[in-house]
Amino acid sequence: MKVLKILFIFFLLVSCSKKEHHPYTFYYWKTNLKLNQEEKKVLEHTSVPYLYTRFFDVDKIGGKFQPVAVITKDQSFETDKQIVPTIFLTNQTLLNISPEEIKFLAESIHHLVQRKAEEYHLKINNEIQIDCDWTAGTRNDYFTFLKELKRVSGKNITCTLRLHQVKDKKKTGIPPVEKVYLMCYSTSSPLEKSDKNSILDVAVLKSYLSRMEDYPIKTIEVALPIYSWGIVTNHLEKHKLINALSKKDLQNEHFKKISENEAEVLKDGFYFGSYLNKGFKIKVEEISSEQLEDVIHFLEKKIPHFNIIYYQLDSKFVIDRKF
Repeated sequence: MKVLKILFIFFLLVSCSKKEHHPYTFYYWKTNLKLNQEEKKVLEHTSVPYLYTRFFDVDKIGGKFQPVAVITKDQSFETDKQIVPTIFLTNQTLLNISPEEIKFLAESIHHLVQRKAEEYHLKINNEIQIDCDWTAGTRNDYFTFLKELKRVSGKNITCTLRLHQVKDKKKTGIPPVEKVYLMCYSTSSPLEKSDKNSILDVAVLKSYLSRMEDYPIKTIEVALPIYSWGIVTNHLEKHKLINALSKKDLQNEHFKKISENEAEVLKDGFYFGSYLNKGFKIKVEEISSEQLEDVIHFLEKKIPHFNIIYYQLDSKFVIDRKF
């Protein structure tokens, strides 16, 4: 009897410690579609048959809806993955929008997606994903737009879900879709003075998602960050971003290390494609594998099953990662 009890406890411990496997793939968020050999190799090993590819942004400029940064395609962009067209819709596009404009917007987005897919011979699946940081003030019009896009396209419409839209779901509402993509990044603004990591502060994320298990939509995929950047601060405490910087980039004879992820410029000059003056400070923000594991482990208690979509597919971000 004692032996059986010990065996039971052993198997219980083993089953509890077993790491859950999450199928994964990537977002692709560049205007010119192209893939180098490293990116192709990483993409081939993904276990989800889709690549979530940004097609264009939509903004309101001069009172008119405009597609912004529409994709072009290089010959190197070859993949067996099915492409999920993803469109970023600015919140201001939805401000004071009329029912007629909602219909026009949905039809225009659908037609442009179809045109680009045909022009570049992209194998798209039956889904269109909309990325929008909607608010309480735009929720009703945004939700009407999602329904209209589904009607005119005949496709499955999905959308992204930001942390504040989970925490404040009574104000921001529940989108009329069957699947959402939880964006586990951008926990604060990189242009505000803060000691926190603006890409992902795990404590902030856990606070916002403390009641994630109560969210009404149950089909949830998880978007995790693998990108990095540098935040440059000038003498007037103004900030700007330089994409894709890492701590390795701070190893420069013209920089003085302030901390593990911060440095001060010692000599005026061009660095990383930008002219930086002496005295400017650079803070690098990147995400460790340990942080991602912490988030995944936390979400496993909140969401029954989920795939992971890493943001984003770029050799700068994937080369030293183990997925």
